[in-house]
Amino acid sequence: MGLKGGPTQDEVMAVSLAKLGIRPGDRVVDVGCGTGKVSIAASRVAERVYAIDKRPEAIAYARREAAEAGAENIDFFEGDAVDVLAGIDRLDAAFVGGSRRLPEVLDILAAKVRGRIVVNAVMVGTLHEAITSMQRLGIFVEAVHLQVSRSAGIADGLMFKPLNPVYVVVGGAECS
Repeated sequence: MGLKGGPTQDEVMAVSLAKLGIRPGDRVVDVGCGTGKVSIAASRVAERVYAIDKRPEAIAYARREAAEAGAENIDFFEGDAVDVLAGIDRLDAAFVGGSRRLPEVLDILAAKVRGRIVVNAVMVGTLHEAITSMQRLGIFVEAVHLQVSRSAGIADGLMFKPLNPVYVVVGGAECS
């Protein structure tokens, strides 16, 4: 039973989490949390994780996954990220996996996040929006293009099947 959009690929999540640089005691937000995979991974280091998604089915799915993983330091919010973020004061890191209202979300995050902001984009339009918004805010650090291929059997041999590329856009006040 999958959720539309699917979970973040392990390799992409590893790079994204490395770029976030979450430390013990950090407060982290996961905007567009989907399956909760990134929230759960972040919760292993962070003190508190705020998982936001506008889709009730995503929040229900992520809650179940978090409960199964024993991740008790995640607060779930169903709603528009712009509205939810207004009620959260200090943040140390932010992961953005959803692209809805991205410029507005980045405006808010740039004012609240003390560390890094990482946006994952699969669409070129979202990549452009993330970079131009971060440049406008003076927080753009870098964009990384990730292309992952996984081994798959073919006849008597082995081949690699490519997955869709993902762009990891990194920004933050401490990085500029």
